[in-house]
Amino acid sequence: MSTFKERESSGLLLALLGFALLSCGDAVIKTMGDEWAGTAIAALRFSLGALLLGALVAKQQGRAGFVAPRPWLQVARGFMLAFASLLFFLSIFVMPLAEATAISFATPAIVALLSALLLRERIPAISWLALLLASAGVAIVLRPNFLDLGPAALMPLIAAFAMAGFFLVNRATAQDVPPVAAQFWAAAWAAPFQLVAMGIGVASGIASLQLSMPDWTVVARCALVAVSASAAHYLIFLGTMRASAATIAPASYVQIIVALLIGAMVFGDFPDAVAIGGTLLIIMAGLMLWRAQFPMPLRRRG
Repeated sequence: MSTFKERESSGLLLALLGFALLSCGDAVIKTMGDEWAGTAIAALRFSLGALLLGALVAKQQGRAGFVAPRPWLQVARGFMLAFASLLFFLSIFVMPLAEATAISFATPAIVALLSALLLRERIPAISWLALLLASAGVAIVLRPNFLDLGPAALMPLIAAFAMAGFFLVNRATAQDVPPVAAQFWAAAWAAPFQLVAMGIGVASGIASLQLSMPDWTVVARCALVAVSASAAHYLIFLGTMRASAATIAPASYVQIIVALLIGAMVFGDFPDAVAIGGTLLIIMAGLMLWRAQFPMPLRRRG
């Protein structure tokens, strides 16, 4: 029979693998930037993901799994996930993977801010300090990209705000459906919103958003990302079943490390010292929020 420490260790390892797999999927998305419209890539990725997750829900729960209470909240989850994902996908086509990923990790600080402003929740002073650190970190990471790209560099930051909204709605629906069904409903509603975005992109006349017949490898890579993302979330879920949330939460920052390594080795993106410094500020802010949410127990003296 496994000990508590062994379960915590195995849970942490599963979560680390899941979070690392998410960055690997982002890297696969980035390889398609010059081969097909980003809106089409997002639409195909989420459509395939919804089909995969729908099959899992049907196997586990049958028809009952396709009945969700409070459907409008599921629609809201799908819209925010679609908006956040599309902007993040488009951002990694024009920005270094590690820097876009680092900016996306401002989401916990944004969640704290929106909780205070919209939900009137009281948050500790350390959370406000974390918000300031995260803001400074994002500004530092954005600086060179904004000079090169202009307003397009703000896409990962806007995506972080959309993802924060997604997490806030998740709070309201956390007990409505099991985890796999929750993933299904998010993907199932994100897919049609992505298809609408694809149509808008075609109508806009922007060259990079026009559709063409994709190479089979593009379809295969979208399918790979759909499978890997579902597998990653399942690994993270298994990790939370074995280890505490306090143990799992900091593991998410392995995404930044993996994104940095892949960006350097595969895409030749080597962040400078200033960008690394801004990234460290964002990580520090996230860890401060984690510490505020999961305070360490006091040790007895003597």
